Amino acid sequence: MIRLHNIKIALDYSKKSLFAAAAKKLGCTQGQIAHCEISKKSVDARKKNDVCFVVSIDVTLKNLQDERRIAARLAPNIGAIVEPYAPPAKPALKTAPAIRPIVVGFGPAGLFAALTLAESGARPIVLERGQDVETRTRDVHAYWENGQSAFKTTSNVQFGEGGAGTFSDGKLNTGTKDPRGEHILRTFVRFGAPQEILVNAKPHIGTDNLKHVVKAMREEIIRLGGEVHFGARMTEIVRANGAVAALRYEDEQGTHELPAHHVILAIGHSARDTFTMLHDSRFSLQQKPFSIGARIEHPQTLINRAQYGDFAAHPALGAADYKLALHLPSGRSVYTFCMCPGGSVVASASEEGSVVTNGMSCFARDLQNANSALLVGVGPEDFSSDHPLAGMFLQREIERKAFILGGKTGKAPAQLVGDLLEGRTSAGIRSVSPSYRPGVVMGDLHDLLPDYVIAAMREALPLLGRKLRGFDHPDAVLTGPETRSSSPVRIPRGEDLVSVDCRGLYPCGEGAGYAGGITSAAVDGVRCAEAVLGALSA
Repeated sequence: MIRLHNIKIALDYSKKSLFAAAAKKLGCTQGQIAHCEISKKSVDARKKNDVCFVVSIDVTLKNLQDERRIAARLAPNIGAIVEPYAPPAKPALKTAPAIRPIVVGFGPAGLFAALTLAESGARPIVLERGQDVETRTRDVHAYWENGQSAFKTTSNVQFGEGGAGTFSDGKLNTGTKDPRGEHILRTFVRFGAPQEILVNAKPHIGTDNLKHVVKAMREEIIRLGGEVHFGARMTEIVRANGAVAALRYEDEQGTHELPAHHVILAIGHSARDTFTMLHDSRFSLQQKPFSIGARIEHPQTLINRAQYGDFAAHPALGAADYKLALHLPSGRSVYTFCMCPGGSVVASASEEGSVVTNGMSCFARDLQNANSALLVGVGPEDFSSDHPLAGMFLQREIERKAFILGGKTGKAPAQLVGDLLEGRTSAGIRSVSPSYRPGVVMGDLHDLLPDYVIAAMREALPLLGRKLRGFDHPDAVLTGPETRSSSPVRIPRGEDLVSVDCRGLYPCGEGAGYAGGITSAAVDGVRCAEAVLGALSA
């Protein structure tokens, strides 16, 4: 078939108009076309009076010779022959290893690592410190409704089946060019995600769908001979002669030890006790830049109008998103992250006595507010220490301060954008109702965030308002802190993906510092699983 690129079509396009657009681009008649369908779709809103879709179309002609002849004269940026998608060949082990590979953590990286191992006959064992997604969902909603009294350190937005991404927007767009990205999307669809994530340029699953998808993936891992242990927190990596020999973990029944020669360490960015254990056990850890800020909320109608103009209410568009970034003269980077159209700000702590925010949307993205993280980049120069975990300590300090400012109930400190810009304390809300549960305490974020973060936000907000009209609206609400956008730690590994300290150990995913989102973490999980399979086959 021929894949045609950069074709503009109306928002209310029809199948007939697709055939017409494809025929015009190919220079053939519609009668020569046997089949055409959209393979990728994005919104072009650069002209507010002419918002449209830009698509790639896969076209099959009735005559194969015509198809080859026409494709040969197309410029590469117009179109070319492509082969239909074929799933990657799965390396299959002749026999399952006597000492089974272990995956620590069951977020996107661990989930896809375990699935890859299971589908190749390796019968992996998964240790997940949190709970299964059904139990976890009940626990998380109890915390959101009842506050700190219902908080659980072993079952929350950060810990449990599916990882932090399960309670997010489920965004799958990524900057990685790894071809495994297509495999990740198609695997999600295979286990129940909406088919349209294969087409949309900015795919998202939504937290309401993700919880069903990750459960289906877990059931397949178990069906193929794998094991998944929930409430199982790894406490020690036992080494012998510079290699992994065993893992120790704790659960409700006590302490256990598993023999291990191949361990994928997909612990996520919030497993602070595990980072501490690794440091105390003399594993190499490195400081890593990350970001600090707050969640900013606007009415979704404001964002729709700013992005789509008079087309804002068109049913084909849905809730508008945005992605903004600045590099300030001071040298600081300020940007938006994890934008959740039609979503809510959610409580995401993983430690007692802490408040952390994140954003979440369901698939429909149909709630009143839009939110995103407004983040300021920080690095080792801001940590005031050369300790490998200094960034983690800074996160914890801010999160504990937020808990106190919120009244020690789980409520979060918040401030209006107009008040932040004018340097005054917020006494109440105006036209934007904050969505954070268990609730907010209005105040001054200068009491929460470092001076350099507040200064960068004040400098950036008016500039971002020029990029996206209304972004600096004085009634917009900032709820903090947002501290968990990425890991503050990197666990060094070599080109072979193996730890520089320990043979058989594969630091993996976002927590190890090698990913930044659901798709890139899942890709890294597949890569690490492939490395383990290669070692098992050697």
